[in-house]
Amino acid sequence: MTMQNLLVELFVEELPPKALKKLGEAFAAALAESLAAQGLAEAKAAVADFASPRRLGVHIEGVLQRAADKPVSTKLMPVAVGLDAEGKATPALLKRLAALGADASAVGQLRRAADGKNEALFHDSIAPGMTLADGLQHALEAAMAKLPIPKVMQYQLADGWSSVHFVRPVHGLVALHGTDIVPLSVLGLTAGRDTQGHRFEARVSPVVIRSADSYASQMKDEGAVIASFAERRAEIVRQLQSAAAPSGLTPVEDDALLDEVTALVERPNVLVGTFEDAFLEVPQECLILTMKANQKYFPLLRDAPAIFDGARQVAQGKLTNRFLIVSNISPADASAVIGGNERVVRPRLADAKFFFDQDRKKALDSRVLGLARVVYHNKLGTQGERVTRVQAIARAIGEQIGGEALALKADQAALLAKADLLTDMVGEFPELQGIMGRYYAQHDGLADDIAFAIEDHYKPRFAGDELPRSDVGVCVALADKLETLVGLFGIGEKPSGDRDPFALRRHALGVIRMLIEKSLPLSLDDLVNIAFAAFPQGLLGQAHTDVYMFVFERLSGAMREQGYSANEVDAVLSLNPTQIHLVPKQLEAVRAFAALPEAPTLAAANKRVGNILKKAEGEVGGALDQSRLVEAAETALFAALGEIAPRADAAFAAGDYTASLQALAALKAPVDAFFDQVMVNADDPALKANRLALLHRLHQTMNRVADLSRLAA
Repeated sequence: MTMQNLLVELFVEELPPKALKKLGEAFAAALAESLAAQGLAEAKAAVADFASPRRLGVHIEGVLQRAADKPVSTKLMPVAVGLDAEGKATPALLKRLAALGADASAVGQLRRAADGKNEALFHDSIAPGMTLADGLQHALEAAMAKLPIPKVMQYQLADGWSSVHFVRPVHGLVALHGTDIVPLSVLGLTAGRDTQGHRFEARVSPVVIRSADSYASQMKDEGAVIASFAERRAEIVRQLQSAAAPSGLTPVEDDALLDEVTALVERPNVLVGTFEDAFLEVPQECLILTMKANQKYFPLLRDAPAIFDGARQVAQGKLTNRFLIVSNISPADASAVIGGNERVVRPRLADAKFFFDQDRKKALDSRVLGLARVVYHNKLGTQGERVTRVQAIARAIGEQIGGEALALKADQAALLAKADLLTDMVGEFPELQGIMGRYYAQHDGLADDIAFAIEDHYKPRFAGDELPRSDVGVCVALADKLETLVGLFGIGEKPSGDRDPFALRRHALGVIRMLIEKSLPLSLDDLVNIAFAAFPQGLLGQAHTDVYMFVFERLSGAMREQGYSANEVDAVLSLNPTQIHLVPKQLEAVRAFAALPEAPTLAAANKRVGNILKKAEGEVGGALDQSRLVEAAETALFAALGEIAPRADAAFAAGDYTASLQALAALKAPVDAFFDQVMVNADDPALKANRLALLHRLHQTMNRVADLSRLAA
């Protein structure tokens, strides 16, 4: 069995750039997995994927010409059915053998083996291994069918009659096992060794691939194409940094843009362009967005690197009037390419400047009334109505956090937070909502805490995003997210499975992060009630509990993602804590307690106490009569509680949850002795009630920080 490296390439018309990276990875992975499943390649074979604007390819090491033969054991039927009383084959057995290509002569070679309670007949044979031609044909068709194609095209083949479907029309197929062509046929094409290089700069056409291993180097040298997506991306990064370094500038870091540009070029050539300084009067977010989104340029910044998530700048840097162009051609004189790109970008920047200048002619607050004409949701009314609700929630939160002064600022920021939706700039670039509101508020002379709250009320927008910078921003951001959660839950628009069209999980996590990371002493239950109260009576259904539990579920998941065990999280959240900001501190205390040698015994005892109290008839927890403590063990437990409970309670009141729980370690011995020596369910009702009251006090003392019974194995 000959083992050589394999190359497969589909030469296609320009592939969708935003999907190219995934298409290349998926094509290579699916092809390799299928060959491995057929025994033609190792499961851990080295695989290299190729993806450029006009090709998908894969190189797989150590592929067999033919897979190894495999022993096959086929269960035929029970012995009692296949053989008669004389041990001869029945017609049913002969028919089954014929279906396998065997005859009566095979009866003597059949194997008997236990099959459950019966004995069955098995036919053993050797199946010839799959040939590479057949296996690769199957693998290629399966890989093409499984591609994550955004939109399938239908096109006619050269015969003028047949139609096929694929992401883009395919014009060439290369399949080489070592130096040999593998006979394949897909989409009306027969495999060969010819492909095409760069449209304008290939040295030869076609590029004739000598072997599977020469593909990448031939494409680079003869075809002027860097076929590997990863290699081409790395080359773009290298050239971007090299082009920016002489002037001491830094290109913006944007992975999505980098992937898209990598998918647009076959041999990158980075050039430096410039635009007029006058455009820098426009907020840099606008200029950066238009250069990235419309022209696929990399703006250059000074002072610090800038990292962007869409339009949002994550790390600061000041925009300059220079930008980097990733060209697909490398002429000896690049001035014409640079000049053409500079001419193209100027109208885009001029549009941004025009929008900015026009928007500033009208005060931000004058746009608020127009929100009454913008539909938010057909069941929840207009953006104007929504703003009124967010205002009410923000005022109430501001009052709780910082009194009347903060409430008034939160009210004003909430009133203006959505006004920039009616500006020309946000109409052109929706990604800039909030950002432009901040600029226009500052232009109108509003205080920075109001202006930044307008921008920040969308935060956090994703995992790891920064939180609002000021208390005003926190009030409005909380109000905005709570209004969204309550409103949509109230009309039945709940997330289901993977479906979450309104990003309600993200909103809930944003509320949690602000409460915890800003250490806000706000009751989640109160916040949900405040939000519901902001809606007109009768508009929403009764979804208070649903919203509350939804947020708690997100809190549970968030805490587990931070490394806490399910038992630790359950122990804290089972008490339904109202102060979310204290949950991490409680979890730290539970983890410290769980590390104590006494913890397992106390957790088990606590679980036992809880079960006893649940099963007790009548009211539990009445007055404890010390005179009825007749057993030494219950007297000792009463004394231990009298000494330890005040210390644990004092630590709890001081917020030292770790000390509060660790104080309970001293209860291990008296608790163990109590359960060893005392019968709780005594015949004397008064004695039984007194012992239940003692256990009730123990249960209260042990479960103030968390329900320790949840730690029991």
